[in-house]
Amino acid sequence: MQFSKKLINWYSVNKRVLPWRETKNPYYIWLSEIILQQTQVKQGLPYYEAFVAQYPTVFDLANAEEREVLKLWQGLGYYSRARNLHASAKHVVNALKGEFPKTYKELLNLKGVGDYTASAIASICYNEPTAVVDGNVYRVLSRYFAICTPTNGSKGVKEFKLLAQELIDQDNPAEFNQAIMEFGATWCTPKNPKCISCVFQDSCLAFAHNKVEDYPVKIKSAKAKVKYFNFLVFISDDGNTIIERRKGKGIWQNLYQFPLVETKKAVDYTTFRNQIEQHHLLKNIPFKLSLYNSEAIVHKLSHQHLYTKFWIVNVNRLHAEGISVNDIEQFAVPVLIGKFIDAFNFK
Repeated sequence: MQFSKKLINWYSVNKRVLPWRETKNPYYIWLSEIILQQTQVKQGLPYYEAFVAQYPTVFDLANAEEREVLKLWQGLGYYSRARNLHASAKHVVNALKGEFPKTYKELLNLKGVGDYTASAIASICYNEPTAVVDGNVYRVLSRYFAICTPTNGSKGVKEFKLLAQELIDQDNPAEFNQAIMEFGATWCTPKNPKCISCVFQDSCLAFAHNKVEDYPVKIKSAKAKVKYFNFLVFISDDGNTIIERRKGKGIWQNLYQFPLVETKKAVDYTTFRNQIEQHHLLKNIPFKLSLYNSEAIVHKLSHQHLYTKFWIVNVNRLHAEGISVNDIEQFAVPVLIGKFIDAFNFK
């Protein structure tokens, strides 16, 4: 099809030089694709290089401690990706003797690997003609064909997958998949796309009707929940603090944080001090409380907005097991906590 040929020709001239494009090794392709989920190339590239340097083979990654993997991942967000990455590495090593699955269907059995990632690995490493569909692909195809079906609904997911599968170059699926992703990422961008110099200018329906900004169409998502987080940053006279490992399910599972007190609304100094006097870490002990940030730090996640305050709690000694403030940077923490640690002088 003319679309595929024109796209691949564009890619041959305009593609960026990236390390994972210099290999067919499924470990490296898989690693890059997991990192680039929900992450732009410029942010993900240093993490890819760090993982390759520290874990050059899937055996090295499988043998690592989860806390080490989470620490190396720190700052990328969506930590379930890191946990799934580690779990899948163990599965490949222990159940598959270090051999990655070689087909789209088999790749789907890896934890954290969905349609998009399986399609990318299968096409790039094994030349299987399975089309990738991600945000970039939705944008390119919806604009080119002026498709009004919402991309974040079940009907849209099926429709765009079928269309991409019809368009893919059967003889060169790896180049086609990488080309359409690259085109969406660098040319047919969400804002200010390069329509004036686009190779598809004469055939893009959205451009022809001056409606490029109207695509892709999405169903409005539910309003994010608002939560109020208050972290207790203990500092004892002998230079120790308390951090806790988050348990249960959640985006920060197995990461570390300061003791958390969640309130139903924003609280002032007097109200909060009265509330925490019965906290199990403070009950019946003298303490000095001060607020680090008078304005709440708003940390926006996909499904919730966290209004966060850090409260400094000075005590003579800790009434729980603690760590030296000098060791705090060894622990994997959420970005929100990491930024506080970087800014606060524990010395």
